[in-house]
Amino acid sequence: AARAAIRDSGRAMGYSYNLCDQVAKMIPAEVGQTLERALHEAIDLHQLYDSDEQVKKLVDTAMKLEGVARHASTHAAGVVITKEPLEKIVALQHPTQDDETIVTQYEMYSIEDLGLLKMDFLGLKTLTQIENTIAIVKKTKNEIIDISSLALDDQKTFKLLQEGKTTGVFQLESGGMKRSLKELKPTDFEDIIAMVSLYRPGPMELLPEFIARKHGAKKIEYIHPTLEKILKKTYGICVYQEQLMEIAKELAGFSLAQADILRKAVGKKIKKLLDEQREKMIDGMIKNNIPPKTAEQIWLWIEPFARYGFNKSHATCYALIGYQTAYLKTHYPTEFMVAIMNSEQDDIERIAFLVNECNQMKIQVLPPDINESLENFTVIKNGLMRFGLVAIKNVGQNVVEAIVKERKANGPYISISDFVERVRDKDLNKKSLESLVKCGTMDKLGERGQLLFNMEHILNFSREISISKSNGQAGLFDALAADSKTNGLPPLKLIPAPPAGKKERLSWEKELLGLYVSEHPVKEYLPYIEKMALPCSKLSAQLAGKNVSCGGVISKIQKIITRTGKPMLFVTLEDEKAKIEVLVFPNTLERTATVWQEDKPVIVSGRLNDKEGNLKLLCEEVRELNENHLKNHG
Repeated sequence: AARAAIRDSGRAMGYSYNLCDQVAKMIPAEVGQTLERALHEAIDLHQLYDSDEQVKKLVDTAMKLEGVARHASTHAAGVVITKEPLEKIVALQHPTQDDETIVTQYEMYSIEDLGLLKMDFLGLKTLTQIENTIAIVKKTKNEIIDISSLALDDQKTFKLLQEGKTTGVFQLESGGMKRSLKELKPTDFEDIIAMVSLYRPGPMELLPEFIARKHGAKKIEYIHPTLEKILKKTYGICVYQEQLMEIAKELAGFSLAQADILRKAVGKKIKKLLDEQREKMIDGMIKNNIPPKTAEQIWLWIEPFARYGFNKSHATCYALIGYQTAYLKTHYPTEFMVAIMNSEQDDIERIAFLVNECNQMKIQVLPPDINESLENFTVIKNGLMRFGLVAIKNVGQNVVEAIVKERKANGPYISISDFVERVRDKDLNKKSLESLVKCGTMDKLGERGQLLFNMEHILNFSREISISKSNGQAGLFDALAADSKTNGLPPLKLIPAPPAGKKERLSWEKELLGLYVSEHPVKEYLPYIEKMALPCSKLSAQLAGKNVSCGGVISKIQKIITRTGKPMLFVTLEDEKAKIEVLVFPNTLERTATVWQEDKPVIVSGRLNDKEGNLKLLCEEVRELNENHLKNHG
C-alpha cells in the first residue's frame, strides 16, 4: 500500500515515472509497511526526503492517500445470505463496468461486523477435473474410485510429491513449489497442509527453517514446554491460526471465544486489537505461573505471526484436493492427463505445456486424425492418448460435433470429396477446413500441399453439392450415381501440386495445435547442439549463476518497451523435451535483432538465472543454426 500510494500520488501530480519508481523502491517490501515507518527505517529514503523538496511533497501527499481504498473490487467467491431481500438490509450497487452482478457497498469485514452471513463458495475447475478422471477410469478400466476415502499415506503418491512431479496437481504445480517439495520431501499429509500454508508471500521466509527442522539440520527448541504438544507437527513453528488459539488457551487461560478475538486481531492485522490482546495474554500467562520475562518472550515470538498466520482448516481443504490430484496422477496418469487437458482446451499454450508433461511421463499423445479423434482428448490405452478435434485452432464446436456424429453414423471418411459431401455444417468454412488440413488431421484423405492448393476447387465442389441438394437433384441422379455420394455431380478431381515441405508442416502444426506433432524441428540439429551446447532439457537449477550455451528452436517472441524507451524481448526457446525463457535486453537486441524469428534454430549463450524455481537465460550472444551445421555435424 505504501509503494502504491507513492506511485498513485506521483502520477496524479505529474511527476516522472522514474522519480516515483525510485522513491517507491526505497520503501522496504514488507507486509504491513507504512510510509511513516519507512522514513525511519530506510536511511536513503529519509535523506532524500530531507534534501529534495519535490520528494518531500510527494511523500507527504502519499501519506494522506495511504490506506484509502484505491478502487471498489468484488470478492470473487463471497455470497451474502439473508432471510429477507438484501435491499431491505444493506446498501447495494453494480460493480464497475458490470450491470448484471449485484454487490454490497460494504466490504467483507463490515458485513461480518453487521452480523450478516457471508459464505465463500469456491468454484474450482480442479473438482471437475477430479470428477472427469474418475469417470474416465470407470470407462477405461472399469474401476470405481471413492475419492473421499483415499488412504492419506500412499507411498507412491508421496514419492511423486518428493520428486516435484506436480504439474496439474492443485496448489502444488508452480516452479517454486516444485523446488520446495523436492527440498521438504513430504512424508505425511500434515507436511502438505504446511506447504500450502507457508508457500505464500510473507510466510515463505519460514520455509527454509521449516525444511531444515524437519530434516534435523536445525534443532527444534521451545520457549515453554507446553508449546511442544501444540507445535510438534510443524517442527516448533507456529504456522496456523488454530495453533495460536491453542497457545492462548493453554498458556494464558483464554476461552475459545477470547482466543477467537486474538485470531481475528492477528488475521486482520488490527493494531489496536493486537495491543489489547498483548496485555491480556501476558497477564494470563503470568497468572498461569509463567515468569513475566518468559511471557514477554512468548508474546514477542507470537507477534510476527500477525504477518503470517493461515487458517489450517482452509489449508487442509486445499491440501486434500492437492493430495487427491497427486494420487490420481500417480495411479491413473493417462486418465488424469486427459481430464486435465480436456478442461484446458481453450488455451493452446497450456495444451502444448501439458503435452510436454505427457512426454516427460512417457505418455504418447497421438496427433488429431479425422477418422480416429473424438471431440476431446481420449484414452486409447495406458500410456497412449489421442488429440481431440476441439483443441484445433479455428475449428468450432459445431463443426467438430458434426464430423464425429456423421462418422459414428456412417463410418470413416474415405476421401476429401466424401468428407465435404457428408459434413454439411454451415460453420465448415474455408478457414476451418484449411486448419484441419494444415495440422495433419486430414492426412489420410490426401497430401496437405495438394489439398491446400485445391482448396477453392474443393469449396466450389461443396457449394455445388449444396445447390444440387437444395434443388432436389439428388433423387434424379441417384440411379445414375449409385456408386457416388456426390449427388450426380462429376467426381472431384484434384489438380497435382507439390507436397508441403517439412518446415511448412511443422509451422502449421505449431500455429494450430500449439506444438509440433509429426516431428520437432530441433531434431535434425540435436547432434550439433549436443556437441556445442546443452539442449533445453539439460538445464537445471544446479547451473544457476553460471554462463551456459543452450540450443533449441524459437517458439515464441514477446516484445516490450522498457522504461528507457528501448525494446527488449522475452523469447521461448524449446527442444523436444523442455523449454526455457530467454531474456534479450536492449543492448543485446541491438546487436542481434535479425536473428530473433519464430521457428528458427539457434544457440543462445548467457547467464542462467533461477528465481523461485523458474529458470531464465539472460542472453549475451546468439547464433543461428543452418544447413551447414547439419552437413558438418549430422
